[in-house]
Amino acid sequence: MAQQRPSTNGRDDVVEYIPALRAFARIFCRQPEEADDLVQETLMKALANLDKYEPGTKMKSWLFTIMRNTYCTRAKKNKRESVGVDESMVEKLVTQPSQEWSVHAREVQSALESLPVHHREILVLVLMLGETYEDAAEICGCPVGTVKSRLNRARRQLLLALNEPEAQPLDSVDA
Repeated sequence: MAQQRPSTNGRDDVVEYIPALRAFARIFCRQPEEADDLVQETLMKALANLDKYEPGTKMKSWLFTIMRNTYCTRAKKNKRESVGVDESMVEKLVTQPSQEWSVHAREVQSALESLPVHHREILVLVLMLGETYEDAAEICGCPVGTVKSRLNRARRQLLLALNEPEAQPLDSVDA
């Protein structure tokens, strides 16, 4: 069994904290490659400035501070810099207008509100909240068959209200 020798220059101590630095980097970076880059840059800075480390203080805290500051500096720099785009691509970089989606969302909300309460309730429970037919039946106090019927009718009424081509007129029978 090999004995650990005390570190004479602090480099061994820095290397000992690489797993902790990798874990800490994942807080800042979602991509593992970006986290590894941040760890590498932190290690380079730490080793280059090892003479500024004060013995008796916590090495791990010192390294984490270097990493946090490195990340913040990177973030500020990335915010200021814009990546160059080929001029032929500039014409293709267009942001689509979002007004149409907003109008459509209001139409759907209005159509949903125009449904009878028992149809709207089933539609929200099953389609939006993801409840099972059985759970929806228990919540509404009706048989599972009624839930399925109401859901089918609610879907068709919603499609009709939104003037969707798949919609078929409903008969006047209501579940």
